[in-house]
Amino acid sequence: MTNVDISVVIPTYNRVHTIERAIQSVLSQTVPPREVIIIDDGSSDGTLQLITSKFPAVTILANDGNYGVSFSRNRGIHSARSRWLAFLDSDDEWQPNKLLEQQNCLAEDRQAVFCHTDEIWIRNGVRVNAHNKHKKQGGDIFDRCLAMCAVSPSSVVMHRSLFDRFGFFDENLPACEDYDLWLRIAAHIHVSYIDQQLVLKYGGHDDQLSRKHWGMDRFRVTSMNNLLVSGNLSAEQKIKTRTMLGMKLRILRDGAIKRGKGDETAIWAKLIEENNRHLGQGV
Repeated sequence: MTNVDISVVIPTYNRVHTIERAIQSVLSQTVPPREVIIIDDGSSDGTLQLITSKFPAVTILANDGNYGVSFSRNRGIHSARSRWLAFLDSDDEWQPNKLLEQQNCLAEDRQAVFCHTDEIWIRNGVRVNAHNKHKKQGGDIFDRCLAMCAVSPSSVVMHRSLFDRFGFFDENLPACEDYDLWLRIAAHIHVSYIDQQLVLKYGGHDDQLSRKHWGMDRFRVTSMNNLLVSGNLSAEQKIKTRTMLGMKLRILRDGAIKRGKGDETAIWAKLIEENNRHLGQGV
């Protein structure tokens, strides 16, 4: 079968216990990609050695230190030869027909440049049902992207021209880097969506970024502030962004009050006041 013009980018760090499953799910696709690029971000648990010995056909890029998932994904994007990019987190897994379904979806709509899918959640080895707020959608999803990450990186196939237009993963964000990029993209394009659970998303393990960093809304606040000063939003989008920003700031303020962090509480309170002022001015 002819390979499709898709490069698969898999960043990994100390995932010797899951990386083999992830890579195998890509190599077992009914329609294989053009190339598989693994970026090892300075693993010390034998991850790099396992990939090298078991998967000689994949491209391996080894970072000389631990620079984070954004750096690794961006390095993979720059190295990729295809017009289309797909991402897979090294603790997740694809269903065998994932790329086939997305290839068909993109072929049906020649204007489409971004396609994502539904997913199955598995936490601590047990399948769990996602809440309604996590339900995936297509079309204009900017509003949904404001509240939380509405797209799983492991489900995405996107055209590389989007990086030229909207930038890459923000390497200054230690987490929520996917939220940040999808928000920039969703502000301007409609996304395609396949209502099939084509990704198995595993959670509950200690090395997840959501466990490593407290107060994930801190990073979402940074992302929204960056978006507001970019000049790339419509007037309506600015109001929606500032409204959500206010909600996130109040959550962070209330959390600081709970923890008895007076200085931190004052910082969040001042930012809430500034945001309210901008909202009152309609900007």
